[in-house]
Formats: sequence, structure tokens, C-alpha cells
Amino acid sequence: MLNNKRITVTGGKGFLGSHLLKNFQDHGCTNVKIADLPEYNLTNITDIQRMYEETKPQIVIHLAAKVGGIGFNQEKPAELFYDNLIMGTQLLHEAYLHSIEKFVALGTICAYPKFTSIPFKEDEIWNGYPEETNAPYGLAKKMMLVQSQAYRQQYGFNSIFLLPVNLYGPGDNFDPHSSHVIPALIKKCFDAIDARENTIEVWGTGSATREFFYVEDAAEAIYLATLFFNKSEPVNIGTGSEISIMDLTKLIVKLTGFTGKIIWNKSKPDGQPKRMLDTSKALKEFGFKARTDIITGLSKTIEWYRKNRHLLK
Repeated sequence: MLNNKRITVTGGKGFLGSHLLKNFQDHGCTNVKIADLPEYNLTNITDIQRMYEETKPQIVIHLAAKVGGIGFNQEKPAELFYDNLIMGTQLLHEAYLHSIEKFVALGTICAYPKFTSIPFKEDEIWNGYPEETNAPYGLAKKMMLVQSQAYRQQYGFNSIFLLPVNLYGPGDNFDPHSSHVIPALIKKCFDAIDARENTIEVWGTGSATREFFYVEDAAEAIYLATLFFNKSEPVNIGTGSEISIMDLTKLIVKLTGFTGKIIWNKSKPDGQPKRMLDTSKALKEFGFKARTDIITGLSKTIEWYRKNRHLLK
């Protein structure tokens, strides 16, 4: 059981991290510590070693990442590659050196090939190159899968690799320079309402499809995997359902109360054409199934932003 384990969560101050900490506390885990900026710069090996000495974890859950939307990916591909690669590689290696019991690595759906058949199955993860705009990020995170399998084979080290799909929910990143599509669209709608504008611009054609995973469901999936799963094969975590960006945009427009027109900027990229996971392995291996449908999740996210947006400016 996890209740008495010393658990350290990298990126614990972040969006997913804050929900994961609450989830673990709700499950009775009382010894959960955070490893995050500014206390620890996890691209720095000295800080990583100090983190292991100070928090003395038995289990590490690695959520920390440098991440953003398509624009951010195009602007900073080198930083996204280096920072994510060096964090994962050094954290997992030091976990092995410190003889911790379990390392839980969070990958990304961006690790999948650009043209993966729907739904994405875990055994297809090496069947091609990722979508170009997020390949540096996706490949850097995927190296933790290689490392996890190599360290289990050579050292018998217990690490697992989870592949979450696009997350959203209360407390998401609403910074327009680095936010993902759902918070970006919610902010655009509220900004347009405030400014009494009658149009919003959305990138691409709207034809791309995405799967969106409510953050509280993601936290529960990580808890269950940490508790029950002890193999180095990758496991998808998500909802197993998809929605087009056009339908998503129309839904957000309706739920926010924006009554203007959507302008599609077709000169901007759509990103990967389709994304949807096969989530049957997570159900089989550790009993996880998502509970929150897209309308419920969006409504909760929009309500959170409505109440808190004045604090984000």
C-alpha cells in the first residue's frame, strides 16, 4: 500500500501535480513531498542529487516538464528537447543509484508517430516519426521509456511509463504564449466578451481530432498505476474518445456564452491529424476507466476560470 510510503512528486506545484497531490491525500497518503522550482532545478544534476538526499523518496512520480502548444513548440524546440530529456534521464538514473522502490514516468501522446491508426495502441509507438511541431518534446519524453526498459532489463529497477493524452481542467495553464487548445479557447472567448468583439480567431481548419482527459481522472489513473502496475511496457491513460477541434470550439463558445463568429486561420498548422488512445490496457492492468465526459469537464474548467481569471492577469 502507498499510505506510509515516502513519495516525491516532481512538478508538484503544476497543473497536474496539484491535482495529483490532492488525490494522494484523499487516498490517505500523508508523506508526499514536492520537487519543483525554485527549490529544485531538475535540469541540474546537483539539484537532483540534493532532492533525493533531502526528500528521501521510496517512490518518485515524475510529472515535471517543459511544455506548450503548437506555437511554443515551434518557437523553442531545442529547449523542449534538452530540458525534458535531461530531466527524465538524470532523475531516473539517480533513482536507480539511490535504490528507490519505484519510478513513475509520465510521457506524452506526442511520442506517437504522426500517422498512427486510430485508436493509438501502445505497440505502435515506434512505427514512425512524431508530428513535426512537437517531435522534439515527444521524443525527449519517449527516451524515458527506453531507459525504463533498459534499467529493468539490466538492473531489475522498477519503473513504469504512462502515456497521458491532452489534459485539461481547473487550474490549467491559461498563458496564451504556452497554453494548450482548451484553455486558449476559453480565454479567447472571455477576452472577446470583455472587449465586446464579435469574432475570435482559431488556428487551423478545425478538422483535426483530439482526445481530452480531465485532470482529476488523470490523477486517479496515476494513483492506480503507482499502486498496482509494475512493468516497463508503456500504458495509455485517457478516455478513449475523440472530438474535432471545430466541434470543441463550438462547444466552448456555447458554454462560455460568446455569441460571435469563429474565424479559422487556415494558414496555421493543425498539428497531428488525429489523436485517440486505446485505453483497454489501463483497465486490464490497473483497473482505470475515465469517469468525466467532455461537457462536464469543460463546464467545471470554464466555471473555475470565470471565478479565478482576475488572479491570472
